[in-house]
Amino acid sequence: MKKLKVLIFGSSGMVGKGVLLECIDSVDVESVLLVNRSPIDIKHSKIKEIIHKDFTDFSSIENEFRGLDACYFTVGVSSAGLNEKKYSRITYDLTIAAAKSLINGNKNMTFIYVSGSGTDTSEKGRIMWARVKGRTENAILNLGFKYTFMYRPGYIQPMRGIKSKTALYNSLYVVFAPLYPLLNKIIPKHLTTTEKIGKSMINVSLRPYPKRHLSNNDINITASINY
Repeated sequence: MKKLKVLIFGSSGMVGKGVLLECIDSVDVESVLLVNRSPIDIKHSKIKEIIHKDFTDFSSIENEFRGLDACYFTVGVSSAGLNEKKYSRITYDLTIAAAKSLINGNKNMTFIYVSGSGTDTSEKGRIMWARVKGRTENAILNLGFKYTFMYRPGYIQPMRGIKSKTALYNSLYVVFAPLYPLLNKIIPKHLTTTEKIGKSMINVSLRPYPKRHLSNNDINITASINY
């Protein structure tokens, strides 16, 4: 089976770092290209990192995007304290700028976008972040990639020492960490981990999943596939 050449946006964040670690460990991933605003603290022979400050314009590095098999877009922020214009700029504008740069030479690639549980693809609901996420999902699905998957995780337990950049979230993860094994037995369909998200992305890039919108349950199912 062909080994994957992967691009990750957002590898300094909780989800992105989890995905990166799984890509490093996976025998199915040949190389990992990272696009970040500042360097990460992980070095490996598989990794090539590009420091790029302007996430609204990737034209200067588009040549680096040739020949990729998959893109895992994990950039995201909380909507707390942001109005719709500011949240849209980060959530919609940056994502679509990256996707449009990629589609130019990679129509056969798999593009995976980390969205969120409760996303509103009608774009008309009362919850601001859900509307913006829905608009982003719709735009990606209409760009013309061979395969696109919208990951809609609910609760994510960080693993392998990974921490969230948000202090409040870190506090919650510390509280829930001892309870996770029990909760995973009681409500496994509603929980996932950074490890499972990474494994799932690799697996659906190798063999596409029939659904385009993946919940925590779908993520867990695809994470356990053995090729």
